[in-house]
Amino acid sequence: MFGYSMPIIFVIALVVMFLFSAIKILNEYERAVIFRLGRIRDVKGPGLIIIIPVIDRIVKIDMRTITMDVPAQDVITKDNVSIKVNAVIYFRVLDANAAVVNVENYLYATSQLAQTTLRSVCGQVELDEILSEREKINLELQTILDRSTDPWGVKVSLVEVKHIDLPEEMKRAMAKQAEAERERRAKVINAEGEFQAAQKLIEAAALMETQPMSLQLRYLQTLNQIAAENNSTTVFPIPIDLFKHFLK
Repeated sequence: MFGYSMPIIFVIALVVMFLFSAIKILNEYERAVIFRLGRIRDVKGPGLIIIIPVIDRIVKIDMRTITMDVPAQDVITKDNVSIKVNAVIYFRVLDANAAVVNVENYLYATSQLAQTTLRSVCGQVELDEILSEREKINLELQTILDRSTDPWGVKVSLVEVKHIDLPEEMKRAMAKQAEAERERRAKVINAEGEFQAAQKLIEAAALMETQPMSLQLRYLQTLNQIAAENNSTTVFPIPIDLFKHFLK
């Protein structure tokens, strides 16, 4: 009886091993590219899939959006300024079949392409444009990368330049330039204030010329302010015009 049980146990073990190798479970964000005897058969997933052990081979592809840092790149701008620029890219696989067949390693290929594209785009513009028009640079990078990775089944959705490292002498020059610009604006604002004040004085003088009584009222107001602010005796001439109607 023991002799008959051994083949049964062996068969059961083989069946368990076959099922363990044949049954695969994929997450919601995963797809499996199935190769049968070296040729692509199908793309399956998510959920439960069954393959033929030994004959079939699967390659799992993550379909989620991937965030990848682009290392800092040494760039010489169009106006011959040496800077370091790094960025971050967001992409995802849309075609699992193309991501496996058309490129050896789509992650490594996308990373290398992003580095070379970042150097190329930043090297074609001047430093001021990189600093002031970053959105334009981001859009150009995203367009080039998305077009280049399309045969790989990869969609580049966003590219952002993270940091621009400037040489110390350039930082000092930009600080001096910013300080000079602030001084220029302060002088312009001060000159505009003086111009407006002078214009108001001219208008006030023209008004007092047409209305002599307003000048006398202003004179009395000045006397009141002097008396309130100073405790010392102040001799101030009084215009005789104030007493004309008494003299009459």
